Amino acid sequence: MESRAQRRLDSITRHLVLPIQSNHVLQKVVLSSNNGELKHEEAEPVVIGGMVLDIHATPSLPANPRTTTPGKVSYVLGGVARNVAECMSKLGAKPFMISALGLDMAGNLLLEHWESAGLPTEGIWKHQNIETAVVCSILDASGELATAVASVESIDKFLRPEWIERFRCNIRSATVVMVDANLNPSALKSSCQLAAESKIPVWFEPVSVEKSRRISSVVKYISFASPNEDELVAMANTLSGGNVFCPIERESSISKCSKEKLFDMLKPAVWVLLENGIKIVIVTLGPDGVFLCSKGGPSLMRVGCEGIKPYNSHGILFKTMTASCPPKPFSSLQDSETSSFLFAVHFPALLASVVRLTGAGDCLVGGTISSLCAGLDIMQSLAVGIAASKAAVESETNVPSTINLAAIADDAKSVYSAAEVVFHQSML
Repeated sequence: MESRAQRRLDSITRHLVLPIQSNHVLQKVVLSSNNGELKHEEAEPVVIGGMVLDIHATPSLPANPRTTTPGKVSYVLGGVARNVAECMSKLGAKPFMISALGLDMAGNLLLEHWESAGLPTEGIWKHQNIETAVVCSILDASGELATAVASVESIDKFLRPEWIERFRCNIRSATVVMVDANLNPSALKSSCQLAAESKIPVWFEPVSVEKSRRISSVVKYISFASPNEDELVAMANTLSGGNVFCPIERESSISKCSKEKLFDMLKPAVWVLLENGIKIVIVTLGPDGVFLCSKGGPSLMRVGCEGIKPYNSHGILFKTMTASCPPKPFSSLQDSETSSFLFAVHFPALLASVVRLTGAGDCLVGGTISSLCAGLDIMQSLAVGIAASKAAVESETNVPSTINLAAIADDAKSVYSAAEVVFHQSML
């Protein structure tokens, strides 16, 4: 006969899980005996944010207004968080994705691809009332974004704290948690707080200038941020409480200025983010490369990565990259223990045969996080991220269907060997 205790446990369980939909996928979920939380079987990087179907339209002729133009239209699997997670998976990680999809064509395409990659799907909420996020982008002949229309309200509406908190065990045992700013403020704060409770590093991906301003309510939880120049300025203005900083004009005369001069223009905004508690700021500059910034000096930059637990399946990535890119000693630099010192390293971009640019930044983040989880330091990891970014821009999809680790290692070595310190001084 069924015991009273068992009946009580069954009753509790029914209240803890969502009403079962015919296509709601929940795999490898167990009920913890001590607190009734949903839990995945093993620790892994956690990625929280949007899964989006991108519709890319590229005209084959200069487009004329108010009429159709011949060209190519393609469906591309996208979403900042989804792209980051897929790139991580191509480099050996097994990210746990927390997102929301509808039961429509777009949702089915996204979920089928995720399942075919062997990635966990229990964190992806599927429901008939959700309209899967779709972005329609018009690209120019060079692959640059000309304009776009985004229908992504479902991420705001359905990716709520209540859903995210069901996977608190995954978050609290994660190697690192990456959040994209598509999350509404309450979901963003809930995700960051859950990670902070267990001292799990959080990576904030700003997504856009407008959404980057959501940093204000969660900045104290953030270890890493990866803005481009415009997002950096918007974040610094938000954290400063006014329009203190102006966007950098990226005209030809400015884009050709030295990396030292470019950093000098961005330095005040970078310092605002660091002063607000972010440990590592990675500023992406498009064809001008990347600035890697932290307080203190080289060793304190490594301290900023503490808390990331290496993920065992990354052994090949770790061995390949440590052979190609041994840690930089920066023996000529003295570490400063004072919080007034700013340390910045410039990493060059790689020459690439550009097909499209839409997945470049996401793959840079995915490659960097995956490498950190493999046990590499932040400088080695960023070199891998830049190499993954090159692979992305040479692909028809946001994330390359396959990533050649040997090619990534060669490209990362090229970037890593060319990295240069551009600033190491007190900001007082």
